[in-house]
Amino acid sequence: MLLDSVTSPADVARMSVGELDSLAEELRRVIIESVGRNGGHLASNLGSVELTLALHHEFDIPRDALVFDVGHQAYAHKLLTGRRDGFSALRHADGCSGFPSPGESPADTGVSGHAGVAVSLARGIASGRKKNGDEGRVIAVIGDGSLTNGITFEGLTSGRDSAKKLIVVLNDNKMSISKNVGGVSRCLNRVISGNFYNRLRSMLREFSRPRKRLYSLLSRIDDAVKSLILPPGLLFQELGFRYFGPVDGHDLAGLLVLFQRIKRLDGPILVHVLTTKGRGCDFAEKKPARYHGVSGFDPVTGSVPPSGGSFSGTFGECLLRQAEKDERIEAVSAAMIDGTGLRRFAKDYPTRCHDVGIAEAHAVIFSCGLAIAGRKPVCALYSTFAQRAFDCIYHDAVLAKLPVVFALDRAGIVEDGPTHHGIYDLAFLTALPEIVIMAPRNYKALELMLDLALKRSGPSVLRYPRGGEGPRAAAAGCAPLETGKAEVIRAGNGPVIWALGAEAETALAAAEILKREAGLECCVIDPRFLKPFDEATARQYAERDVIVIEDHAVAGGLGALLFRLIPDDGTHLRLDFGWPDEIIGHGRISELRTRYRLTPELIAEDISKRLAARGSAAGN
Repeated sequence: MLLDSVTSPADVARMSVGELDSLAEELRRVIIESVGRNGGHLASNLGSVELTLALHHEFDIPRDALVFDVGHQAYAHKLLTGRRDGFSALRHADGCSGFPSPGESPADTGVSGHAGVAVSLARGIASGRKKNGDEGRVIAVIGDGSLTNGITFEGLTSGRDSAKKLIVVLNDNKMSISKNVGGVSRCLNRVISGNFYNRLRSMLREFSRPRKRLYSLLSRIDDAVKSLILPPGLLFQELGFRYFGPVDGHDLAGLLVLFQRIKRLDGPILVHVLTTKGRGCDFAEKKPARYHGVSGFDPVTGSVPPSGGSFSGTFGECLLRQAEKDERIEAVSAAMIDGTGLRRFAKDYPTRCHDVGIAEAHAVIFSCGLAIAGRKPVCALYSTFAQRAFDCIYHDAVLAKLPVVFALDRAGIVEDGPTHHGIYDLAFLTALPEIVIMAPRNYKALELMLDLALKRSGPSVLRYPRGGEGPRAAAAGCAPLETGKAEVIRAGNGPVIWALGAEAETALAAAEILKREAGLECCVIDPRFLKPFDEATARQYAERDVIVIEDHAVAGGLGALLFRLIPDDGTHLRLDFGWPDEIIGHGRISELRTRYRLTPELIAEDISKRLAARGSAAGN
């Protein structure tokens, strides 16, 4: 394989066009095989292979800095920069991260996990390099979906003084550019709001209105004229960029010639490249959304192993049932309709389901507007992306006391690594006044909590993981909810284990081990509400050993709340089993739990050791 001889971009730079075409096929085979085995992002990475090869052939990376906007397009880049061996263990703790990571390779410029940051980051690098006398180029590769993100436009509209070496490559993989950017285009406003254009348009429409065929023809001509006079490039030219494109993103020879010319020019420059998601893989090309992010699949047939139930799917089903009873309920998501379980809702209630694109802050404020108008919005976000909208949750929902329900999916650790771990939401949300925060341990609890949230007159948060309910947590059922009241789900006169949400499964399993191996009858409590927190129950069990198990950072999580109420008095254990105050890397969830000793077996072992150590100390 040609790929075996590639250890750096310098090896790519020496290849002919024919060799690059062969290398593109090899890259696709390796990506399909590795993603099929390990999971990851398939369709978008297959679509950017030729583009990545052309960039590595014509630019001196990493001297020329390459910045990716999110890592959904970076797999070929990883394979071309000395990470072939690690790529076979993609997203494993000992393999390649699913996203660009500077700690993994100097070829990765900046962290790329949340969309919209590449242009601003590239501008900053270009500005700093200019002051340092560095002549290297800075290339930002962005997807067309990033054009729905406000940060991208903040970067695009920034001053030109530091952008002489800046090249922005817009990888347009068949999403509508005009739809994404039309609403913010100054040139659009300038032309279609002009007096001459609108006088002529009105005159022709009035003349043709009684003549239906002529009226229909002129309407189509009107749309065609706007398409001709307002191509995508005009927007970027208005923003100060020299625009090139659109060009075929799979024509390697053409891309090489274009980049050879462009790298000699002063910027800022924008290159508009058209690509096909899933290129070279029949099933991924036909269903690019299905193969955007996958847990694994058969590389030959594309068949995906059946998955069990999930909190996301249950949330979607529960919301759909609520919407059938109340026409005021609306769903809002930031480019995550499928991921948050809203696909069926979108199909059944298309006018009540809003995908606002990669714009979490807008999703929150839009939801607040719906609430002001008397609707019942449910804003579904991934926990990691809710971080981007924190100010809006406070400023627009909490201060106005609006009945917006925030459904935070993927709360807890995930395989995609530190850019996607949802382990910080409680740290900032519990600081907000007059907001109710709930964490369901099973599907029944999620159903009851959603019902309660939709009946409230103020903002509410539901926090749940990507996976599904465990058998022990499911068997525990769910008592009727009382706002701010915890539930004892396992009685016992031994240590008290407080378990956050779905970690009830971990706690119940650890309790069984402790009973079997140490004769301890642990009490397990589900707090259910993080805010308001059940202080009475906390103090009721304060004169015992208290353990917390949470899929959240220990800084600002359940343990931090609980141990403020019942501090360590020196005679009772106070243990918090959560994610430590450090950056948690990528890897299989089972790998990470074992590494940080957060499995039921290791938790039970650590509790037993601490109890034994205390007994030994008391004996001395």
